[in-house]
Amino acid sequence: MTDLSGPAWDLSTEYASPDDPAIEADLAELARLLGVIEGRGGLLVDAVARGFEFGDGQRSDAIEAAREIHAMGEEAVKLLADPATYAHCLLSVDAGDPAAQALQGRLRSVEVRFKTVMEPLSQFLDLAPDNLVQEYLDDERVRPSAFAVQHSRRRRHELLGLREENLVSALGQDGIHAWGMLYDKLAGTLKCRVGSDGNEGEEVGLAQAASRMMSADDAVREDAWRAINRSWDEHVHTAAAAINAIAGWRLELCRQRSGQRAVHYLDAPVHANRIERGTLETLMAVAWESNALARRAAKAMAGAYRKPRIGPWDQRAPAPALAGSPEAIAFGDAIDLVAGAYGSVHPEMGDFVRMMARNRWIEATQGPRKMPGAYCTSFAKSRTPRVYMTYSGSMTDVAILAHELGHGFHHWVMRDLPDAQRQYGMSVAETASIFGETVVRDALMREAASPAGELAVAWEEVVATVGFLLNIPTRYEFETRFYDARAERPLLPDELKALMSEAWTKWHGDALSEPDPLFWVNKLHFYISGLPFYNFPYLLGYLFSLGVYARREHLGDEFFARYKALLADTGRMTTEELAARHLDADITAPDFWRDTVAALEPRIENFERLVAATA
Repeated sequence: MTDLSGPAWDLSTEYASPDDPAIEADLAELARLLGVIEGRGGLLVDAVARGFEFGDGQRSDAIEAAREIHAMGEEAVKLLADPATYAHCLLSVDAGDPAAQALQGRLRSVEVRFKTVMEPLSQFLDLAPDNLVQEYLDDERVRPSAFAVQHSRRRRHELLGLREENLVSALGQDGIHAWGMLYDKLAGTLKCRVGSDGNEGEEVGLAQAASRMMSADDAVREDAWRAINRSWDEHVHTAAAAINAIAGWRLELCRQRSGQRAVHYLDAPVHANRIERGTLETLMAVAWESNALARRAAKAMAGAYRKPRIGPWDQRAPAPALAGSPEAIAFGDAIDLVAGAYGSVHPEMGDFVRMMARNRWIEATQGPRKMPGAYCTSFAKSRTPRVYMTYSGSMTDVAILAHELGHGFHHWVMRDLPDAQRQYGMSVAETASIFGETVVRDALMREAASPAGELAVAWEEVVATVGFLLNIPTRYEFETRFYDARAERPLLPDELKALMSEAWTKWHGDALSEPDPLFWVNKLHFYISGLPFYNFPYLLGYLFSLGVYARREHLGDEFFARYKALLADTGRMTTEELAARHLDADITAPDFWRDTVAALEPRIENFERLVAATA
C-alpha cells in the first residue's frame, strides 16, 4: 500500500533541541534586556504618576526612555517567542515530549515577567497627551509603531492603574487561565466508548473519537458524536464551573474598567480584531439575512447522504464515497496541485509553495502522538513560516494544505516589514488562507473528470459555507446570550444546554435533525482564556476573503499587486481601512457582505445539481 504520509518539518535552522545552548543564550539575553527595561521603566511610571507634569529635562528624558524600551522590547519579544514557538512545534508532533514540556512550562513565568516590565510603556503611551505621543513617534526608531500606538489609545479609558494592571496579569495565571488549562487537561484525559451505545466497544480518547466524525459512514459519525457527549455529560458540572468562571472574570474586569464609561464584553474582541462594533452588527445581520441560503447548502449536504437533514455529527463529514470519486493524492502531487493553482494567480505564489516544500517547512507526517488540527506559525528571528498538519491523501487534506500555505504566504509577504507592523487581528487572519483554498478548489473543479469528482471538490466548499454561515453564528448566538445571563449569576448545566440547543435550532432550523446541547462543553474555543469571543472572526474572515477573491477577475493584471499590498497592510490598518483602500469597499454597510454571500449562490446551486446527478 502506498504511504500517503507527508514529510517531517525541519526545525533545526532555529534550534537543535530543547536543550540547545542557543536557547539558554537567548533566555539569558532576554533576562538581561528585561532587567534594563525594568530599570528604565521607572521614568515612565513616575511620568504617569505625576499626570505628565514635567520639570526641566524630565519630558525629553521620559520620551527617550520610552523609545529605548520600545526598541529593547522588540528584541526581547523575539527572544521569548522563538523558544515558545519551538516548544509548541515539538509538542504538536509529540504531545508527550518531556523536554519540550519542561521548556514550555519554564517560559510561562518569563511571559508574565515580560508583560509586567512592558506595562509601564503601554500605560505611558496610552495615557500621555496627544502632543507628547506625537513627539515620541517623531523618531525613526519608533515611527513604524504609529498605528499600533494610536489603535491601543482607543481603549485608554479602560486602563486601571499600573499596580492594578500588573495584578490582573499576575493573578490571571492562577485565575482565568487556570480554568482554561483545567479544561484542556480534562479534554486531553477523557475517554469514551465508541460502538454498542457505549456499553461495550472500544475505549478511545476524545481526539480519536472526534476523528471518527470524519468517516464517510453516517452511523460511525453519529456513534462517535453520541459517545463524546456521553463522556462530557459526566463532567458538565466541571465544565460549567470553568465556563462560568472564565466569563465571570471577563465581566468583572469590564466592570472594573468602566470608571470613565461603560465597557461591554464585546469591546475587547472587536478592538483586537480592529473593527468597529457597528461592522460586527452589520456582518451578523447579513448572516441572518442569508440564513435560507445556508440552510439550502446544509440540506444539500444531507441529500448527498440520502437523508433529509444534517445532524450535529455531520460538521466534519467527508464527501460520500461514490463510484468515480477521486483516489487518494500523494503529498508530492498535492504540492504540485497547490503550486499550480497558486501560480495561476501569480508565479511568485507558486514559487512560494515549492520553496516551503523544498526547505521542509511543512510538517505532514502521520503519528500516534501528534496533536490534531492544523496551523501555520513563524519564527520571529528568522521570519520563516512553518505549516503543521497530518496528511493522509484526502481531498480535505489538500484543502487544508492549501489553506495553511495561504497563512504562510501572508507571513512571507510581511517578512521585511518592521516588527511593529507584522501583527494583525483575526478578522483578516483568514484572508490569504481562504483565498488560497478557494484558488485550489476552483482549479480542482476544472480538472475533475466526473460528477463524483466534482462533488468531492464542491463538498469542501459547501462544508465551509455551512460551517461559517450556520455554525459560527450559532456559537456567537450562544455566547452573547450566555454572557448577558452570566452578568446576573452563574448558569447551571441544564440552563447552558438549553441556551445552546436554542441557538442551534434558531440558526439551523429545518436543516437540522437535532440540536447539540453539549456543544458548549465539547467546543474548546469557549475555553480559550486569552481570546474572548473566538467565533465571529471566522465568519468575518471567510466573507472578507471571498470578497477579495471576487475582485480577482475584475482587476485582472492589477490584482496581484493590490492583493500583496492588502496583505502587507493588515498590520497597520483597521479592517475598514483595508477594505476601503484595497477593495474600494465599505464594510460598515451591508452591501459588501450581501454581494459576497450572493456570489456563493451559484456555487450552492452547482452543488445541488451535482448531488442530484449522483443520486
